[in-house]
Amino acid sequence: MTNPEPLANEVDDPGYEAGAGHAAFLAQVEAWIESDPEPADQLELRTLLAEADSPDPRDHEVRARARAELRDRFSGTLQFGTAGLRGEMAAGPNRMNRAVVIRAAAGLASFLRDALPGQTPRVVIGYDARHHSHTFAQDSAAVFTAAGVEASILPSALPTPVLAYAVRHLGADAGVMVTASHNPPRDNGYKVYLGGRVVTDSGQGAQIVPPYDAEIAAAIHRAPVAALVPRATDGWTVLGRDLALGYVESVGRLSDGAARDLRIVATPLHGVGGAVVNRVLENAGFTDVISVAEQFEANPLFPTVAFPNPEEPGAIDLALAYAQDAKADLVIANDPDADRCALAVYDPRVGTYQGAETARSNGWRMLHGDEVGSLLGEEIGKRAARLRTAPGTQFFASSIVSSRLLRKIAESHGLGYASTLTGFKWISRVDGLVYGYEEALGYCVDPQNVRDKDGISAALLLAQLANRLKAEGRTLVDALDDLARAHGLHVTDQLSARFTDLDQITAAMSRLRAAPPRTLAGSGVSEVVDLSDGLDGLPPTDGVRLLSADGTRVIVRPSGTEPKVKCYLEVIVPVAPDASYDDLTAARAFARTRLDHVRRDVAAALGI
Repeated sequence: MTNPEPLANEVDDPGYEAGAGHAAFLAQVEAWIESDPEPADQLELRTLLAEADSPDPRDHEVRARARAELRDRFSGTLQFGTAGLRGEMAAGPNRMNRAVVIRAAAGLASFLRDALPGQTPRVVIGYDARHHSHTFAQDSAAVFTAAGVEASILPSALPTPVLAYAVRHLGADAGVMVTASHNPPRDNGYKVYLGGRVVTDSGQGAQIVPPYDAEIAAAIHRAPVAALVPRATDGWTVLGRDLALGYVESVGRLSDGAARDLRIVATPLHGVGGAVVNRVLENAGFTDVISVAEQFEANPLFPTVAFPNPEEPGAIDLALAYAQDAKADLVIANDPDADRCALAVYDPRVGTYQGAETARSNGWRMLHGDEVGSLLGEEIGKRAARLRTAPGTQFFASSIVSSRLLRKIAESHGLGYASTLTGFKWISRVDGLVYGYEEALGYCVDPQNVRDKDGISAALLLAQLANRLKAEGRTLVDALDDLARAHGLHVTDQLSARFTDLDQITAAMSRLRAAPPRTLAGSGVSEVVDLSDGLDGLPPTDGVRLLSADGTRVIVRPSGTEPKVKCYLEVIVPVAPDASYDDLTAARAFARTRLDHVRRDVAAALGI
């Protein structure tokens, strides 16, 4: 049996119930059902087929829903790209399920054998606590083992940074992490890392980039249907607890050993990071850590949040309530696979520029990813300057959508700086990297051990910074003011629009390219750059960059992991080196007002 090709054009015909197109489509669905190794998924598709052909005239809505669902599930195959696989868990080739994962593992195994002829490739597999994650990991190990690939699985559901650590620590040629990170509960994903003998340069142990993604995708396309992919019943290794403990010890080496006087509220948002984060903090001397009980245990339903992403409105409300009640100094929130880290702090002046927010949070606010990224940059820059070996050998890096402040911080410490495309697959492979971040709460503070974003090691460094500042009678907000005095006030924000129809994303980007705004908050647009033509030597990517005469910058791009258009906004307000607290407060209020105007200008151009 060969892999069925999609027949979306036939099934979309109004005459769904008749004709050769419909018969071919039914044959395609039946072929997929026969090849699916999961009985529950087989039953799901058979139920949809029965509903789609129900003869009862009263079942009109049921028929319409089932037919639309079948069309979508068989309109193509879930595409493997630089983010690996990610999608909704359900039966069919355009969903995340065992059949799709088995073929993905077969393709990856084929790619590795071709890359290492005459050698035995080594793969390490991790997984989170989402529905089916463990099953997907075991299926992968079974496929790898049958294909002659040495496979190891992490001992339990663990954070993504532990898997990234394992790839480098074990010298694995590839790593697979089964996770959908901060996506909704219905989603899952399959993230691939390459290292060992396959990638030996600065990207060793990092997520895949072109051309590897296309080569693996081609190998997946050549793989047979799931029923014909050999799977071993044993032969892979389940790693012991020492691997996770090794990761914890590696993070612990970042500890400054100082005395601690900091009360922290921490939440893993129902993910797998809770115990690991607490262990890391406790080992570093942070014993006054209050966990958000309702969110501590891993739960694939994520019952207390609409989206398990610290950036989403309301996601950290429970943690803020805990912090207010406990009079905490700091809130740390990790996303469900703990590769991202969010901070919330008490800011007594937040009401002067975020009035609606302060009414809900009583003065607590979540720091923007660029604020956290800049704080870490200054902290690591000081350390790197002390340890510098030769000029031009140490680099900071951030994505093109992140704040321009990091470049200034790097230069102030005599360090190099690299701007990359969006995503840690690019940031983490910069030569000489000592620190990298992206505004979406991702920070790489220990690239020698984890060549990816790591919300756990970042949490430790941020807790240490807050602890030291408290000992000085200061806060993280004061440290942000210091950066503004040194480099100007950089304030960033984001505008995003979620779509159900992906064609709307293309339409919105086309409108922007055809008629970009002439001004941003009253300042004339001086430059419009289509990123699909490339920028500063970077590979082409789908996006548009706008610059105005006063330095305001906007970058608009489709999300790589969600059905969204994202707009990254930044304004820069000059600040005197001796600016007072009140001066900084006024500058922040002015910057927020400008951002509001910029947001309206961009939304109008996109038609959202």
